[in-house]
Amino acid sequence: MTAPTGPVILFDDDLYMYVLANAAHAEAYWEEPGEYTRGFDARARPLRMTGEPHRVTLELTGAAPDEAALRRLVADHYRRFLPREAPPRAAGLAEFVASLPLDAG
Repeated sequence: MTAPTGPVILFDDDLYMYVLANAAHAEAYWEEPGEYTRGFDARARPLRMTGEPHRVTLELTGAAPDEAALRRLVADHYRRFLPREAPPRAAGLAEFVASLPLDAG
């Protein structure tokens, strides 16, 4: 199976969104695999996080994208954590993902 395409969009156990440049950056940034809830690569393919504290790995769970779930979780993040901002509304997936705020982390 191919590697996740960056950026990767991860949601913690509070469903807070993190947008990280690529899987390697996410693996270095993320500390606890148990705090991970959902994740997607730039093609909206679901990700799984495995490993142990400070040694996590991201991998694709399949080739089928789930764009609807990604968009729903992003909208939920904005509604919950950024209520004064509108979530991205780009029609195309690539433009939608590109408009997400990249974490510097």
